[in-house]
Amino acid sequence: MAAKGARGVLVFDGLGADERHGPLEVRWAEDADTLIERLAAERRGGEQVAVVSSDQAVRGTSGVEVRVLSSRTFLAELVPPAHVDRMRGDLRDRLDPATLARLERFRRGES
Repeated sequence: MAAKGARGVLVFDGLGADERHGPLEVRWAEDADTLIERLAAERRGGEQVAVVSSDQAVRGTSGVEVRVLSSRTFLAELVPPAHVDRMRGDLRDRLDPATLARLERFRRGES
């Protein structure tokens, strides 16, 4: 998606340092649903906004100008890369141990 100029904001419940990774922002909030709704409301007038959440309440309050998708639908719509270099192996093989550990903490919801 970043290749098409898209940006994203990934919002988690809890405490953590907000970060930016290229076109992706990682945000933490006491109530992620409230932050998602606020961000959608702030941005829907000036740009295309899509909210990806499996929470029915979040999808229902985003506004008619916002495209809403369940997590399952979003994943199904992702387009695989046109070319995969099979000689390079798994992405995990190319990441340093510190980055792998940090991604594992993100996956587990740890800061």
